Amino acid sequence: MLVPRVLLTCAAAALAAWAAVPDCDRACLKSALDQYLNAVVKHDSAAAPLFIGFRQTDNSVVVRPGMGVWKTVTALGKLQRRYLDPVSGQAGYFGLVEEGSEAAIATVRVKVEHRKITEAEWLIARKGDPGLNGPAAPGQPAGNFFDPENLAANPPPERTLAKEARLPREALMAITNSYFDGITTHNGSIIMAYPGCVRVENGRMVTGRNTGQSVTDCTSNLETINIQNVAARRYPILDEEAGVALAIAVFLRKPGTPTRRNVFSEWFVIDKDKIRNIYSAMFYPPPEAPVPNWPPFDGNWPLPATLGVAGAK
Repeated sequence: MLVPRVLLTCAAAALAAWAAVPDCDRACLKSALDQYLNAVVKHDSAAAPLFIGFRQTDNSVVVRPGMGVWKTVTALGKLQRRYLDPVSGQAGYFGLVEEGSEAAIATVRVKVEHRKITEAEWLIARKGDPGLNGPAAPGQPAGNFFDPENLAANPPPERTLAKEARLPREALMAITNSYFDGITTHNGSIIMAYPGCVRVENGRMVTGRNTGQSVTDCTSNLETINIQNVAARRYPILDEEAGVALAIAVFLRKPGTPTRRNVFSEWFVIDKDKIRNIYSAMFYPPPEAPVPNWPPFDGNWPLPATLGVAGAK
């Protein structure tokens, strides 16, 4: 029996529509993220729906379930934000976590496929971590910014935008990318941001300083910044309902300078068509550490000459 063409067309359309439905919607992603975070706090990897090939990094170092933050994190902190992207199948947490009596600032990214968590990525800042110039010298504070109390007092907004105020994910990505293009060209006018845009790095406010001529914002002082390139850019979470984009990348320094690279997560709060706020969690790896250690950027950015083979051509 011949099947009418119209039925075949309808069947194909129905199949395409079914295939387009996200494997895990917002409610599903939030549930998976909460299950994962609760399992970490309980130190019980069996309490999370982990895929058999689950992979996790803590500050770009691969750890197996039960190690790393699975052992150190004891509670979620007083600032908690969750962002969801059903298109990429990824969910994120930004805020504070507790490690015993100490607070840490963390970005956590999880990927969900077929209702199982396949990936988790932590970018976590702690008091006393190495900074731009490496570990703290005896009697000197560490070089990294760290201010969890200020972050809690000046948190990212918690909101759901009206449908007419939402931007498509492509626009969220492009606006976010303009910030990195402004840094690499050392030209703040390229950045699509509001005057007075605020940037908070590991809880510390790094904008708003009065230079005597103007008040700095997220587009200021780029002419002399020691960043050669913003490498390995990824945009894993584009939350259209919240108007928030997550970017993860590596700041590479100018050649010949001893300043460390830093691997960062930055959450961009975007209103209409411009950046309003930037909140980051970042760390400064040693030169030999492979970062960011996630596809498609699995290797080291860059590979130090000291790791090369003598006499290789």
